[in-house]
This record gives sequence, C-alpha cells and structure tokens, in this order.
Amino acid sequence: MIRIFFFVVLAGLVALAGGVLMLGVFPPSPHPRAVEKIVPNDKFIAH
Repeated sequence: MIRIFFFVVLAGLVALAGGVLMLGVFPPSPHPRAVEKIVPNDKFIAH
C-alpha cells in the first residue's frame, strides 16, 4: 500500500516538473488587449 502511495507521489512530482520545464521552454504569449482611450470629461466639474 505504501509503495503505491510513493509511486503516485513520484508520478505527480515528475508531471509537475515536466509542466514547469514545458512552460520554461515554450512560455505562453500574452493576450492582446484593446487600448482604452480615456477622454477627460469637464462637463460635470463645478467651477
């Protein structure tokens, strides 16, 4: 029973290390975002 537990933990660690290595070799590209233009609105400012 303990051997199965150690095998599952070892397989998880190997999968985690493989995922980290894959992200290091092929980093994800950033998502493009639309540029939001901020227009000053002076209409509602009390003078």
